[in-house]
Amino acid sequence: MQLSVVVPVHNEGENIAPLIDEIVAALAGREDYEIIYVNDGSRDDTAARLAEAATRLPQLRVITHARACGQSTAVATGIRHARGRWIATLDGDGQNDPADIPKLLAVLTDPTRPLKRVMAAGYRRKRQDTWIKRISSKIANGVRSRLLGDATPDTGCGLKVFERAVFLELPYFDHMHRFLPALVRRAGYELVSVEVNHRHRTRGVSKYGTLDRLAVGIVDLFGVMWLQRRARVPEIE
Repeated sequence: MQLSVVVPVHNEGENIAPLIDEIVAALAGREDYEIIYVNDGSRDDTAARLAEAATRLPQLRVITHARACGQSTAVATGIRHARGRWIATLDGDGQNDPADIPKLLAVLTDPTRPLKRVMAAGYRRKRQDTWIKRISSKIANGVRSRLLGDATPDTGCGLKVFERAVFLELPYFDHMHRFLPALVRRAGYELVSVEVNHRHRTRGVSKYGTLDRLAVGIVDLFGVMWLQRRARVPEIE
């Protein structure tokens, strides 16, 4: 199997069926893929809607956390259970466009690509969010890029494609999904940013607030800086 699409969800019942249908449409004509939804302790009808979708889509697999563990843990769970060489992640709120998955995958499966290029990271140049989210994200990305040198203008974009084996090499910690480009570079690999579509949230409510995301982000930022200083990537002769 070439591709596993991993989608973490928490209380996203209204978005389940529409987003799954979009993923299937985006990958029409392919047979070498699976869709893995990780239900992260949802308390709405997410489980029921996933169960219904699974009855009509054999490529859909559902994994359920008994209680909410957070987005990073949900992503990690999905990747550990995945069977594809390449992983595509996207947020379950419908703001990422699944139609961009083939474009990101093509960048990594191009036979002329540099061998160390193992990640294509989405870049939401035209974000469809509130002004406060856009400004806070721009500031956060600027600070993060300056301190970590992660070589990406939008590390927080949930839409990424990368090699499964590389992800499994990375150090795991809560909120690590926001620092994947920096962690990939720390491990000695390369990535490329690709402009992707971004959409308004039309169903459900956001699970993050600006202030709580900023607070944990500062702590994690210093943690990743510490990891970078301790990294050693050997050159094999």
